[in-house]
Parts: sequence; structure tokens; C-alpha cells
Amino acid sequence: MNIAILSRGENLYSTQSLLKAGRARNHSIEVIDPTRCVQSIEDGKSVLYYDDEVLEEFDAVIPRIGASNTYFGTSLVRHFQGMGVFCVVKAESILKSRNKWTCFQVLSHAKVPVPKTVLGNITDVEALLDLFGDPPYIIKILQGTHGHGVILAETYQSAFSTIETLLTAGVRFVVQEYISESRGSDLRIIVVDGQVVAAMKRQSKADDFRSNLHRGGSSDLVKLTYQEENAALRAAKALRMGVCGVDILQSDNGPLVLEVNSTPGLEGIETTTGLSISSKIISYIERNNRR
Repeated sequence: MNIAILSRGENLYSTQSLLKAGRARNHSIEVIDPTRCVQSIEDGKSVLYYDDEVLEEFDAVIPRIGASNTYFGTSLVRHFQGMGVFCVVKAESILKSRNKWTCFQVLSHAKVPVPKTVLGNITDVEALLDLFGDPPYIIKILQGTHGHGVILAETYQSAFSTIETLLTAGVRFVVQEYISESRGSDLRIIVVDGQVVAAMKRQSKADDFRSNLHRGGSSDLVKLTYQEENAALRAAKALRMGVCGVDILQSDNGPLVLEVNSTPGLEGIETTTGLSISSKIISYIERNNRR
């Protein structure tokens, strides 16, 4: 098969891992830089150019769309879909997952457990914070990634000031309950084609509450409970994602889905588990191609 990886970082670990896995299974696989693609509609059909060359030979696409390129990246994925190319993650699924509030709405409608979350669209800050009671509070920018745009407000006044600043700046955000019993850790679970294929537990640094490995957190193997695995599978199904990373907090009330990532980093999970997630993604494409 001819497989395209949509990525601006050909030398990134995840991209190289996918290239290696695809070539090991004798596929023609290459990296396509989304910024060099020109999308066109001609005679009622989707046409795609890469620089001045028409792209039309691909059987499947693996989107690795960065948060800074969400609009044009998802437009490109949708263009491939219009050309009849199989995409391991669809454009609308990426868009729904990238907006934290939209993601929580979709998950809650599917009865997937999530932390208490309130959209920050009211100017009465006191009324907003009263919905949560005593501090601390978690404040999240709607489209932040890798822990960026996530604020732990440890006092009422710091939360009040932060929210006022975000409202004044016109920045969209949510306020979320702080799950103290998670102790700065979460679970990263990889789902491929409706199955959990890998999981790890991430722990934040001593001076941070965010467990992202990009921020210096550590990781270890973990054995999931039935409830944790089930929550991850239901989250992936709700967002209609063939491939995703599901982040879960372990709370006293059971697992709570914190985020669903359409472009999960592969280095941490592959290094921690010793598994090739990339090979499982290629296998997913192979199964789909035979249908």
C-alpha cells in the first residue's frame, strides 16, 4: 500500500517510528508536509497538489497534525477523505478532540465519566467559582497541548485574577475540579481500532502537577482495571477515533477521562512498554484496506 504520514516533523520520534513500521511491512510510506499541500476543488472533485505535483496515489493517511496547524491540517485530512483515502483519524474527530469543551460535551453525552467542568463564558467570576467550592481549581485554555495552558490556582484570589484576565483578553477556557487523590499522576492509554493496545502511568515532577512527559514527568508500566479500560474504549468510540491516546485520572469515584489526543506521542509509550504502537497502527490500516 501507499501510505502518507501528514507531519511537519520528519525527524520526530513518532514520525520515524511510523516510517520504520510501514517499511518493515513492505509498504510504500512517506512523510507529507501539510504546509506544502494545495487543496483544490476542480470539476466538482477534490484535487490535491504537493508543490506542483498532483497527489492521487495514496491508499491511507496517518494524520500527525500539530495544534498550531489544526485548521489547515484538518482541512487537508477532510480533503483526503473526499478523495476516498482511508484516514486513521477523521477530520471532525480531530476538531472535536482539540477543543476541550467540545470534547467534554461529546464524552458526557456518551455517558463517559469526566471531571466536573464548567465553560468560562460568564462574567460573574464569583458565581463561577462558587460552583466548585474551596480551592484549588484547575483552569484550562480550550486548545492547549502538552500541559501548556493548564493552570493550577491554589487560592480563591489567584483563580479570580486568572479568570478575570482570561475574560478580558477574550481567551476561551474551562474551569475544572481538582482531583487531589490522583496525586499528580494520570494514565495514558492508547486505543487502536477499538482495542486498548498499550498503557502507562505518568507521574508529574515534584514541583509540578502536570504529568506530561514533555514537562519532565516520569512513566511506568501499569495494569488497567476493567473500568479504566472500558472508559478509554468508550471515549475513543464517542469521538469516533481509530487511533487515539486517552488520558485518565484515577479518582475516588472511579476513572475520569481527562483528554483524548488524536495525535498521541509515541516515544514515551513505546519506550515504557517496549511495544511498537506504530506497527499496530499499520496493522489497523492493513485490516481496513482488506474490507
